[in-house]
Amino acid sequence: MTGRDAREKLYVGIDTQDLGRAQMLAEALRGRVGGLKFGKEFFTAQGPDGIRAAAGGEPLFLDFKFHDIPNTVAGAVRSACHLRPTILNVHASGGRAMMIAAAEAAREASEDLGHERPWLIGVTVLTSLDDADLSEVGQTGPASDQVLRLARLAQNCGLDGVVCSPREIVALRKACGPDFKLVVPGIRPAWAAVGDQKRVMTPAEALAAGADVLVVGRPITAAHDPAAAADRIVEELGNES
Repeated sequence: MTGRDAREKLYVGIDTQDLGRAQMLAEALRGRVGGLKFGKEFFTAQGPDGIRAAAGGEPLFLDFKFHDIPNTVAGAVRSACHLRPTILNVHASGGRAMMIAAAEAAREASEDLGHERPWLIGVTVLTSLDDADLSEVGQTGPASDQVLRLARLAQNCGLDGVVCSPREIVALRKACGPDFKLVVPGIRPAWAAVGDQKRVMTPAEALAAGADVLVVGRPITAAHDPAAAADRIVEELGNES
């Protein structure tokens, strides 16, 4: 794998409420990573204009995790498409009708706006949850079974892939085939703290297992030198390919 190929597989989670900090991180990482992930924390504080101002044209993963009745999610997806995301997600646990409506909305909105349709991916089981957490909320485990169940449903509903834990990559690739997109958070380099993620893997391990996109947050954004941390991960990916 070339350095460019490795770089394009790495998205960085910009998890902050502060526009200035988001702009600083985006500028430091420009050209060093494949894209930037913005979620609910930043969007709630800064809105669409804040994302435009912070991203500065970099590829976007809008980690909004829409989960509502089908009509509401379809409307939200249409609105999100105005930000021209590369990746957009919904909760697969929202069910069949919701995911079908979301997929159709993404297709229609992108055609109307005249730009490429984003990958629409389903969130299966959050990487902060383990088997005990699922049991506590009444879902039958283990977590790996729930992930496979929701991934198959998402694929059947026309989604492009799923967000998944590193530990589920191999099983999902086997179950859903080579073209199903696997976007993988819970990525922690060997030199970084695990934090609140319970199902983690190093970037090189996740890529070797079959991930399409790696999402890394704090190991880069909390580093003394975020650009150097991103470069270090890209170098490790290239060396392990």
